[in-house]
Amino acid sequence: MIVSALSRAALALAVLTLAACGRGEGQVGSFSNDLLGNSIKVEALADPALPNVICHVAYFDRSALDRLRQGNWFENPSNSSVSCQRVGAIELRNVPMSRSGVEIFNQQQSLFFKNIALRRIVDLDHRTILYVSYSRELVEGSAKLDMSSVVLTPEEVAAARR
Repeated sequence: MIVSALSRAALALAVLTLAACGRGEGQVGSFSNDLLGNSIKVEALADPALPNVICHVAYFDRSALDRLRQGNWFENPSNSSVSCQRVGAIELRNVPMSRSGVEIFNQQQSLFFKNIALRRIVDLDHRTILYVSYSRELVEGSAKLDMSSVVLTPEEVAAARR
């Protein structure tokens, strides 16, 4: 009886943990990747400081069957891909211009140690806004990254420099 209650508690914890590993708020697409039920999720993200820039981020979502098979319930792979485009005029007046940029999106891929993130870097010298999708792991850095760029008009750059 105690073992059964502990098993139910562990199952409930696993379900809650899996729900926390993905957001799905702006999900615009999802499709199966293999016979185990793993899938690719695609989310649309508006840049909070630049509403006329939309980024689409794709990432891998492991199925319950794959989690059982691999024995690791608490994480998804930290691979991701990004594509960003303008949908209107861009106003950079209140956007930070530091060389390290600003993180605009962060999604947990494991219970404790792994996230995928999206960072905006403004490069006025080359009339570009860069968006870098990368994996952040607590213990060890990762080289899993992707990048997209949005071209600025000369007028947008001039207004940002005033």
